[in-house]
Amino acid sequence: MMVLVVNCGSSSLKYQLFDMEGEAVLAKGLVDRIGMEGSILTHQAGSRAKVALPSDIPNHSVGIKLVLSILTDAEHGVIKSLKEIGAVGHRVLHGGMKFSDSVLITPAVMNAIEECIELGPLHNPANILGINACTELMPNVPQVAVFDTGFHQSMPPQAFLYGLPYEAYEKYGVRRYGFHGMSHKFVSQRAAEIMGRPIAELKLITCHLGNGASVAAIKHGKSYDTSMGFTPLEGLVMGTRCGEIDPAIIPFLMNKEGLTPDEMESYLNKKSGVLGLSGLSSDFRDLQEAALHGNERASLALDVYAYRVRKFIGSYVAALGGVDAIIFTAGLGENSGSMRARICHGLEFLGTHVDPIKNNVCGQEQEISATGANVKLFVIPTNEELVIARDTKQVCSDVIVIEPFEPHIELDWNEARAYA
Repeated sequence: MMVLVVNCGSSSLKYQLFDMEGEAVLAKGLVDRIGMEGSILTHQAGSRAKVALPSDIPNHSVGIKLVLSILTDAEHGVIKSLKEIGAVGHRVLHGGMKFSDSVLITPAVMNAIEECIELGPLHNPANILGINACTELMPNVPQVAVFDTGFHQSMPPQAFLYGLPYEAYEKYGVRRYGFHGMSHKFVSQRAAEIMGRPIAELKLITCHLGNGASVAAIKHGKSYDTSMGFTPLEGLVMGTRCGEIDPAIIPFLMNKEGLTPDEMESYLNKKSGVLGLSGLSSDFRDLQEAALHGNERASLALDVYAYRVRKFIGSYVAALGGVDAIIFTAGLGENSGSMRARICHGLEFLGTHVDPIKNNVCGQEQEISATGANVKLFVIPTNEELVIARDTKQVCSDVIVIEPFEPHIELDWNEARAYA
């Protein structure tokens, strides 16, 4: 079975085509600057070199059309016909309290995703555009929604409720939802495989560390708590997001700086985090380089970041009643041995010990704990697209497509670009 994975942003579209028999990635790419000048499709077929193909891409429907055409293109493609695609899996940011598992997309599911727009206003509309575009072009191919919030729906009430009047939860769904669910799910399952133990008996802490970052406590294979909350703003200090703060700071700064609600939201989401602390950059590579050259604020920003991650790890050890392994993933977690060492410094009382030689690794799966350490430490590259593909295959395993799939438009690449 071949599964096309689609991840739509407001002006971009990432895709991967999987052959699920061996879970091989046949092709992948990015449609960027949709609806803007300079729109472009970057495509890679298998191990071949990437190709960058500028094209006029006014909307997501045209973007999907170009993706489908290049997948079957004689020069750049990897399949002969779109009929070989058995299902499409979509990343959907927010499923609210409606979805704890991935689901086959139906009109009722689409209505529910639309109802969650107020919880995910930046992402759900783009996700809907991608689904609608695929429905238009592949009307009889099963489509599956895989929710970024779904994995965290197993959290118990004591973890997801805020100390607000209960009516806020009942009336408006104000609660902790958590994000990066597919990443936390993938690396926790992979850690169990590496350890050769059933995940149902493990207590794990997963650290998804990048420009956006979150930590999750995973008990017996299920999310028990996570640092992001009602929105992705809560929790860790991030690239440009402030993370958890005293809520009274918000009206205080609004009064002092004369900020509107929209300006305050931008202040917290786009001007804070390590960017705001350092006054330099939200890119951790820039901060690490500057810290090496004596920039005190860059060093301070890195210390604040590491301290917050370490604090969440400690609190989750208490919440879980112990920990068997701690996993680092995502851009910073996978590639920065120095940040992993900063975070783990002070956690030795738990039985964690970093092997400095093993920790000298970037972007590769590796156990980095010292021999004999009671708590294992792992670097595991995340693979959210594979989670989507696996869930899509599972959901579609009992689906029978009665009508043969005949795409509305079957164009070659050059014709598709002319059509666009």
